[in-house]
Amino acid sequence: MPATPKKELTPSRAVLRTSARAGAAATFAVATLAGFAPAPGRAGAAPVRLSRSAGETADRLTTAPSGSVEEHSIASKRYGRDRRVWVYTPPRYAAGYGPGYDLLVVLDGAVYLSDISLPAILDSLLAGGKAPPFVAVLIDNGSSTARLDDLANHARFAAFLGEEVLEWVRRRWTVTHDPRRTIVVGSSAGGLAAAYVAFQRPDLFGNVLSQSGAFWRGNEGSNDAPYEWLTSRYAASPRRDVRFLLEVGELESRGAMGGAAPSILESNRRFRDALRTRGYTVQYAEVPGGVHAPPSWRERLAPAIAALAARK
Repeated sequence: MPATPKKELTPSRAVLRTSARAGAAATFAVATLAGFAPAPGRAGAAPVRLSRSAGETADRLTTAPSGSVEEHSIASKRYGRDRRVWVYTPPRYAAGYGPGYDLLVVLDGAVYLSDISLPAILDSLLAGGKAPPFVAVLIDNGSSTARLDDLANHARFAAFLGEEVLEWVRRRWTVTHDPRRTIVVGSSAGGLAAAYVAFQRPDLFGNVLSQSGAFWRGNEGSNDAPYEWLTSRYAASPRRDVRFLLEVGELESRGAMGGAAPSILESNRRFRDALRTRGYTVQYAEVPGGVHAPPSWRERLAPAIAALAARK
């Protein structure tokens, strides 16, 4: 079954770019991270601070040339139903772009459209010369149980992204086939899933951007011990050719499952440590005052994308 005809987002849609050119544009920082550092309290630790570049203002964001966002449906054999996605293309997108556009695969796509204003972030990064032009595919993961059926260490979802979504995108848009130029992004369970799909398919996903990743979870959606299943898999497996940028808020210290499971903060620290022990390239930040919510993730997203796009 072919993909449904593309649809431009309209003002009546709930997940459109409502704030991409208005108030939300002034709330996130198109900036550079002052640095990534070990967790506070550890040897060699230094406070991590976010800083705005002096020239980056709300006016700059509101006047950046705009890309476009279209809604599509993918017929999924893995799920036996259509799956909704949105595709962002940059300003002046050209099908003949020689090297292919860098690719961003974004989990919880509806949140990154409506609450985080990802299209405006990509527009302004490009306009400011801080990142190359991206094509972004944003996955609708639904909510509640349906969302966790995708994002909580599920092999079916990794197969869906690798075997269906990326092939579909590559047939329709001029995008890179190089995993080093492909970033998978997510927050909370989506941050966990970003690291999970890179573990399963490092030949496709060479960069992981995890915001407040829920690394405390078990395998295949388990809420029970043994916790931190993915951390144990990375620790016990040969190193993949994947780079990581992990961010977590310093206030995300409450244990999951009513305190029975590790907190977001401590599970991120252990995931970071496991990666470094195996020789992975990891940029890590504990954000002062950071909480488990879209406003924190929005504030940190632009510099994180720029850092991974630099491919240092």
